[in-house]
Amino acid sequence: MSSNELLEFRTSVRALLSKHATPAALRTAMDSELGYDPALWRMLCEQVGVAALAVPEESGGAGAGLVESLLVVGELGRTLAGVPMLGSAVLGVQAVLLAGDEQACARLLPDLADGSRTAALCWADAEGWDTAGVSAAGNASAAGDLSAAGGTLSGTAHYVLHGAQSDLLLVLTDNGLFETTAGAPGVTITPTPALDPTRKLATITFADTPATRLGTGDPAELRTRLREIAWAALAAEQVGAARHCLEMTVEYTASRVQFGRAIGSFQALKHRMADMYVLVESAESTALAAAQAVAENSASAPEDTWVARKHCTEAFSTVAAETIQLHGGIAITWEHDAHLYFKRAHATSELFGTGPRPVVAA
Repeated sequence: MSSNELLEFRTSVRALLSKHATPAALRTAMDSELGYDPALWRMLCEQVGVAALAVPEESGGAGAGLVESLLVVGELGRTLAGVPMLGSAVLGVQAVLLAGDEQACARLLPDLADGSRTAALCWADAEGWDTAGVSAAGNASAAGDLSAAGGTLSGTAHYVLHGAQSDLLLVLTDNGLFETTAGAPGVTITPTPALDPTRKLATITFADTPATRLGTGDPAELRTRLREIAWAALAAEQVGAARHCLEMTVEYTASRVQFGRAIGSFQALKHRMADMYVLVESAESTALAAAQAVAENSASAPEDTWVARKHCTEAFSTVAAETIQLHGGIAITWEHDAHLYFKRAHATSELFGTGPRPVVAA
């Protein structure tokens, strides 16, 4: 899409979310077992086609790209809507595409593209996303490689986005990417209590679970690439949420009156909101650079996504904390939304890990 088309597309997504992803709807959804509003997800998929954006046309998608998908992730960040865009339409779809398995793409992507099926990516152990919590075994060759036909999975995957709400499980092991289902033998899914009540996580245990291997690529390269995409997506989400916090704070300080004046007119508060604005603007620039880098798989993608991960995390955490401070006592009540953004900021600071700064060749 061109720049103007992207702006128009973002306006359409924001309009739909403004109407249907209200704070009241968010609170209803986050208390449900599913964790999100299925009607909202259907509207996003059917009316806007969000799940199909990064899916090639030959696999039933729109053939757009990651930039467009991450734009939607950013808009969802504004509302904290917990629909499975990040876990399924971004990470799930990208995992299948990166596996390079044409048969798997033809079989799995059409249902993911229309939103009728959602995927959960299982790729972290208890310590984080650098190592797999699940191991694979199967028909082995003399070199010890797994048969492409499949094998079994054993172990535990932690911090799985929408793990208890998804039927398709994509499991990244040290031996490759595998496909299985939530109802397969040996699968135990346990919802995981989380700091952020708007995002559902799960712990999934596999015990000799039958699975099919997708592609024959290098698992380490796949993990690295998925982490870059995850960081870029998370940065986009953090920017969307941080900008909403800024707008919410400016609106509040313009209407809250103390000593006969709107508190936003006091110079000390003006300075603090100006600092928030600078943080949000700079974070948006780094998030856009990261999205473009991963979409093009450029040589700068490792560093661009790492920088976005660090800066957008710090910016969102700072802005969310300032939002609490500038709203005063009302911000720490359950009835106000500020605490939900504060919790999302702290939760996303840990999601997908951080990792050391990549070494970029001169």
